[in-house]
Amino acid sequence: MKLAEPLALRCGATLPNRLCKSAMTEGLADAWLRPTAGHVELYRRWSEGGAGLLITGNVMVDRKVLERPGNVAIDPAPTDAATMQRLKAWSRAGTVAGNHLWMQINHAGRQSPWYVTRQPLAPSPVQLKLLANYAKPRALTEDEILDLIQRYARVAATAREAGFTGVQVHAAHGYLISSFLSGVTNQRSDAWGGSLANRARFLLETLKAVRAQVGDDFAVGIKLNSADFQKGGFTNEECLQVVAWLNDAKLDLLEISGGTYEQPRLLGYEGKAASQAGPHVADTTRRREAYFLDYAAAIRKVATMPLLVTGGFRTRAGMDDALNANECDVIGLARPLCGEPDLPKRLLANQVQELPRYEKRMQLGRGILAPTTPVFLFRLINVFGQQGWYYLQIFRLAKGLSADDGLGVFGAFWRYLLDEYRNAWRLHRARTREPSA
Repeated sequence: MKLAEPLALRCGATLPNRLCKSAMTEGLADAWLRPTAGHVELYRRWSEGGAGLLITGNVMVDRKVLERPGNVAIDPAPTDAATMQRLKAWSRAGTVAGNHLWMQINHAGRQSPWYVTRQPLAPSPVQLKLLANYAKPRALTEDEILDLIQRYARVAATAREAGFTGVQVHAAHGYLISSFLSGVTNQRSDAWGGSLANRARFLLETLKAVRAQVGDDFAVGIKLNSADFQKGGFTNEECLQVVAWLNDAKLDLLEISGGTYEQPRLLGYEGKAASQAGPHVADTTRRREAYFLDYAAAIRKVATMPLLVTGGFRTRAGMDDALNANECDVIGLARPLCGEPDLPKRLLANQVQELPRYEKRMQLGRGILAPTTPVFLFRLINVFGQQGWYYLQIFRLAKGLSADDGLGVFGAFWRYLLDEYRNAWRLHRARTREPSA
């Protein structure tokens, strides 16, 4: 059974099986953006759940530009003693069952909401126009770019010191590194924009700096879009070229994903038709469940590092087929683990053949909104409502509770928004106060 087989990594470490809990933003940090008891409880449960690899949600390299107000941020690094103790408690809990725990390192770039960041930072001043939720970003100077590269590296070194067994650099989904790769969001005319080689420079220099900080015996992975699925954005052909360059970056694992906030393929949805672009996803891929498996097959022909594919797997047979066909090396699961944190253990024991399909249980009915509600807005509330549903389940798991299947998507949408605004207010107040121990 290949799902239960170990996987040796280039750095010398070995994953105990082929299941990965892929990154999901937790929103559990305290007002000073430090890990909390919630992280400890949540990751202990996921560790005991059986996946060979856990990847944390966004750990930010810049506390002024967050993906959401509950992010953990390591800024400045190295950290103070109290924060380091919190990080060590998190890593101990997340590896209690002998699995790996990798810290995902990220910068939100232009995708930092207005209630967190008044002035986002990006390669170019291209605003994300989505529900009026994002301010216009300021273009980074070259000195700031060079500083951010070193921030990624310092956070990676902090992760190693704190007991995490690896790091994943987030270069997908429209965040900062991803936005450097895209011709839509990177309109620079200097050495960091223009040609694909220039647009990929930030990513490649960041990985080089990270590896220099952590050494060759520490796991380093990356999350990369197979495509942005957006006109003028990062294409599948460009992805293949970047992967060829990444073969020299001493990577241990490449996670394939896709999409941005405008085109949320990572959630199994498409955004506005006017901005869609990219290769057609074959019906066979939909039958095989995984959103990005066809793209992974093309990347497989170029990549020399192991591949992790996340998104859409719903049956044990689909996972086995992907592994046995050598289309990927690791199967990523995310949202199903919000409801059933021990799902990997039961999959490995062959006790489960089909994963829970929560989305079918919580589709927003048209009768809840006005009949004149635009179709795009209706779909958008469904997407963000479902996101909120999963976030609220994470909060429950972090408190030691079980998931609440009875929570409706519309109620989850509003409860999630209220929680975000409340945490943002707490964050702004904390900036004028010293943290407690």
